[in-house]
Amino acid sequence: MNFGDITVVIVTFKSEHKIYSCIDSIPEESKIIIIENSDDTKFKQKIEAYRSNVECFLTMQNNGYAAGNNFGLKKVKTKFALVLNPDTRLLKDSLKEFYNTAVKNNDFWLIGPNQDFVNNVQNGNTLEVDNIKGYAMFFNIEKFNNTFFDENFFLYFEEIDLCKQIKNKKGRILVNPKIKVEHDGGGSVKITSLHELEKNRNWHWMWSTFYYHKKHKGFLLALLIVIPKIITATLKLILNFITSNKKQREIYLCRLSGLINSIAGKESWFRPRLD
Repeated sequence: MNFGDITVVIVTFKSEHKIYSCIDSIPEESKIIIIENSDDTKFKQKIEAYRSNVECFLTMQNNGYAAGNNFGLKKVKTKFALVLNPDTRLLKDSLKEFYNTAVKNNDFWLIGPNQDFVNNVQNGNTLEVDNIKGYAMFFNIEKFNNTFFDENFFLYFEEIDLCKQIKNKKGRILVNPKIKVEHDGGGSVKITSLHELEKNRNWHWMWSTFYYHKKHKGFLLALLIVIPKIITATLKLILNFITSNKKQREIYLCRLSGLINSIAGKESWFRPRLD
């Protein structure tokens, strides 16, 4: 096979502590496009000097996973693209297995590696599934007509939404249990404040939950789905006011704020303070 048929797309944000390990696992024949969601020119210079097959683009601000990957995918000139999180590492022959699976199933839209829901009793056969996880997604570029992720999502549900749209079009999403990709999970951003990171996660999980269900099921059904979450967040917020637990109070305030903003139709605006 020719690794030059594949472009690897990686969105980063303060990910320098992870990205080099990820790059080292990628064959040098494959072009790597890195989209850094900041204005960090030093990072761009350093990462492009690290390997000759790396090209880094600065978005000048944190645009999130969906917009960042769209930026990179639209620059892909090869037939296939592999979207990776910066806290992943390809194991031996992973890229070869992605490619071979693609060639054998040329009508596919997405291919994912071995994931939690894949049972080993499948004898390593390629499976057709409803969705795959976003840390490693192998794209058949021509199927997408230059339209990929919904950029209204800043964090969470982007890959679920994309897979839902593909299945609505009767597209094929595959998983090959032979493909192994190591994923640290939650380790892409260098953490300076766990609390700020948790606030960010809670706000965006709630915002994306309502937006996703509204998009695919309508406003009223989405509202019914999140009402228990609103009640729980409100009760926990009150409880933590009473007990003077400031950190937990801020967490539940973020959960409630994310839901309310999404229900009100406001964009996903919350951003973490990680410096």
